[in-house]
This record gives sequence, structure tokens and C-alpha cells, in this order.
Amino acid sequence: MSNIGSYEDRNKDFDWSLAEKELGYKDGDTINIGWYCSDRICEMGKADKTALIWEGLGGKEKSYTFNEIRLASNTIGAFLRELGIKAEDRVCLFMDKIPELYIGFLGVLKIGAIAQPLFSAFGDESLFVRLDNAKTSAIVTQRKHVAKVRKIIDKMPYLKHVIVVDDDGRKPLREREIAFSLENAVPVESIEIHPTKAESASVLHYTSGTTGQPKGVQHVHYSLISQYLTTKWVLDLQDDDIYWCTADPGWVTGTSYGIIGPWSLGVTQCVKDVGFSAVGWYEFIQKRKVTVWYSAPTAIRSLMKAGDEVVKKHDLSSLRHLASVGEPLNSEAVIWSEKVYGLPFLDTYWQTETGSMMLTNFPGMKVKPGSMGKPFPGITAAVLDAETFEQINEPGKVGLIGFKPGWPAMMRTYWNNEETYKGKFKNGWYLSGDRSSIDNEGYFWFTGRDDDVINTGGHLVSPFEVESALLEHEAVAESAVVAKPDEVNMEVVKAFVTLKPGFEASVDLELKIMNFIRKKLSPLAMPQEIEYVKSLPKTRSGKIMRRLLHAKEWGEEIGDTSTLEDDE
Repeated sequence: MSNIGSYEDRNKDFDWSLAEKELGYKDGDTINIGWYCSDRICEMGKADKTALIWEGLGGKEKSYTFNEIRLASNTIGAFLRELGIKAEDRVCLFMDKIPELYIGFLGVLKIGAIAQPLFSAFGDESLFVRLDNAKTSAIVTQRKHVAKVRKIIDKMPYLKHVIVVDDDGRKPLREREIAFSLENAVPVESIEIHPTKAESASVLHYTSGTTGQPKGVQHVHYSLISQYLTTKWVLDLQDDDIYWCTADPGWVTGTSYGIIGPWSLGVTQCVKDVGFSAVGWYEFIQKRKVTVWYSAPTAIRSLMKAGDEVVKKHDLSSLRHLASVGEPLNSEAVIWSEKVYGLPFLDTYWQTETGSMMLTNFPGMKVKPGSMGKPFPGITAAVLDAETFEQINEPGKVGLIGFKPGWPAMMRTYWNNEETYKGKFKNGWYLSGDRSSIDNEGYFWFTGRDDDVINTGGHLVSPFEVESALLEHEAVAESAVVAKPDEVNMEVVKAFVTLKPGFEASVDLELKIMNFIRKKLSPLAMPQEIEYVKSLPKTRSGKIMRRLLHAKEWGEEIGDTSTLEDDE
């Protein structure tokens, strides 16, 4: 039976206490996400139910029941506690999508520490900036990534432990490094769950800003209330579902809806830790009999590119519900998915800062391809005037997307950056940084970012961070980074650079600069194109005008150039 009910019915007399009641939580109680996603499910009689089906490279497979997840997260939590990790210490999870990442996340939360998941493809510079900002106490990683940590560890006296989960003993570990094997450790039957409260810090996710360093978005254990209910109603997860969220837990979707949402509902989920291929994904859905699939527009467009014929070669009849997140889902993708899968991908809109879904195509609601849908029950959303921050009530008029603060999963601050956090609120609204219009039926339609942040494949990249890294390359004198249109990723990183004397523009140099950024930051931040220029457009005060470069790439009007420095 469906969880949902109609959108209109769910909005009537809505209150978040509905989720509190279902979870057995009362105001003032201990609320620990780690416990709710494992121990509680076992107490409900689902100890022997499969929680995780994992598939890795070379056809490796592992599966865990909820009781095994409970024991394994206890074991990791107890190990960290014995090392001296205390409540509110930051523990970074820097791994591929292996079981230890998912289970370790719960283990960190059980002892009251703050989980800091980071994308495993980050280079040493991206890693350092985020660990340094959080003053992280321990990092849990794999042999393949430990070299990145070693490059920067001398700059991090606060990082006391580097825990390697797959150490094989062949190479000696270095100072501060310690081996841990979940398979060889003695399972810990019970652990004292740290008595975290609603406002206790839980997860620290990093997101890119327009300027300056990435910001640590701090969430609390009470976020569970939003994550549980949105999973239940928007993803419509039911007891017999096999759920697949394709997001990496280095990003917020991979924790809110790739760990917390499904496991708080006691639902079986599967994880594929292998790179993307259309055939590989379809084989996975067919083999695992996936019923609910939550993915990203980039992946959907890549599947479209692979064509319709490959779909016909696989049995995807298990699928009953599809949803999308991360960036705007273009109408063509919705129409195509309905044609080839018999189901539309339902777009959902939210952010690292919001912690849970805000605008959704609620199941059963009329789908308008290309629209983000309507506010989730309990969420007050509006389009605001960019000058006054007053609500715009005119259908079709574009403004800033704003939300009334107070939903359970809303971030509580930016780590050590309260001033920037406060700047996200104006006139009683949280400002998302995105622009939209609303039609006469209350559907929201995305029109673009309100800043320079590049959304490539659903991942936010800071132009400033890439520009700063480019300037560290020996050949680069100046740099400016903008978004460039792309068929699959919507937009990718493009860099304009001026070279230092003695360096010649060449394809070989372009590849060297690209690789430099890939290793230093990440494959996502790497420019897909580098254009050599004699000079960059600047204001008279010397500020680079990215706006002009962006307009050139997107074929837009250049607009006012009166502040440009004189071309003498």
C-alpha cells in the first residue's frame, strides 16, 4: 500500500510532529541517527532483513542485515572511542562507496562525533582545505587514498589518527596511521549510544561558494525528522522495496537519502561502487530487481545518449518509481524516461544547506516536464524580489527562491562562519541562491543560479577555488573561470588564462594544466577547456569581470561595460 495520499491531503493540517510520532520521538528525548537507522530497526523485528547489498569492482558482492549493520557500526564506534574520539570531534570519512563508508557513518554518529564525509576523488588540496577548516580529529580512509593524506599531514597537527580500513600489512604504516579491519574485528554487541539531542551536531558537509573557501554546512540529529518523512512520501519507500540511490555519500544526497532516509524506514538498499556505464546500470537494476531509483540529471542524460536499444535488452520491469536530484531536470529527460521506462523521473529540488527535499514532484501530482514541482508539506516557499526580498505574486516573474526557516533538516550554521550563515537570511526568508518563477498553478520553474558557482553534473564548483589553484601552476600568470554549456553535464568548467613570459600556448600545456588541477582539487573541478588570452577583462579597480566571459560562452548580451578598464 502506498505511503503517500494526495498532495492536497498531506498539506491539510500538516505538522512535523507526525514524523516524530512515527519515530517514537518526543521533544527533549535523546535522538541519535545512528541508533534510529540500525538498533531501532532491529527492535522493530527486522534484525534479519537485508539492509545493504553492495557490489564492487570485479563483481565483488557483500550483503548485510540490519543486525549486522548494528553490530558493525557498534564495532567502528567502539574502536573510535577507544582511540579517544569524543562527542563533537570531527571524523572524516574519505572512502569510495564501500560498506565501511555507510556503516562508519552510523558508527561515528553513535558516539556523538560529527561525521564529515568527503568525495574520495578529491585531491590533496581540496582535502586539506576541508580538514583544516573543520580541524578534523580522525580520517577513515583506504590504502588507495592514504597517499593524499600523507602529502598534507604535516600541516595538520590536530589530525591525530589516519585509519586505514583495508591495510594488508605489506607496506609499513606511518606515524598516526592505524589499521582497522571490519571483517577481522570482534563484533561489539552493545555500545553506549551518546545521548545526542535534537540540536546536537551530526553531519558536516562542505559546499562551494562564489568566493573564498568551501563552507562547512552543519546539520543536527533532528534532521532525521525531515529526511524520514520526505523519503517516505516523495520516494514512496515501502517495506518490500529494493532502493537504489546513485549518489556518493561525499555529497548530501548520498547521506540524507543514501543512508539516513532508507535505513530509518528499515528499507533494503543497494550500492554499486563501479564507474558509470549504461549497460552496467541496467544490468544492476535487472539483477537486484530495483524498485525505487533516485538519480541525477547528468546520469539520466548519459543514459539518453546511450540510446533506447540498450534499454530493450534488459528487464527493468521491477522499477515502479523514479526520482531525480542535483540540478535542473530538463523536460526532454522526463519525456524520454516515460517513453523508455514507462515512468517519468520526478524532479526534486533541495540543497546541502536545506538537508532534505524542499520542492518536489509529489507522487500522484500532475507532472509538468521541466518543473521542480511544488513545496513539500510543511515547507513555505516563494519567489522573492532581488532588491527588497519581498514576495513576488505575479505568475511567470523570475526572482530568488526563498524558504521560511524552521524545517527540521535546515542547516544550523556554517562551521566557524556564522557571519556568512546569517547572510543567507533576509526579511525572514532563507535565500537559496537560485532563481525561479512560479506558474499560475503553484509549480516552480528553475531559471539559474544567482551567483557564479558552477553546477557541473549536480556538483557545485567554486570558480575562486579553481582560479587559485591555476595560479599555482608555473605557467599561469592570471586566470578566470566560468561555466561553459555542456550537453550532458549542463555546464562544465572553462578557464581563461594568461601565460607567464617564457611559456608558449600549446595543447600539451593545456593537458598539463588540466591534470595539475585534477590532482590538486578533483576531476569535477578540472577545466574541460582552457582558452589562452593576452589579457582578462577587468574593472578599473582591477577586478576580473567573469560576467563578460560567461556571457561570451553562453551567447548572452554583454550588458554594461562602463566600469571596464581603459583599453590603452
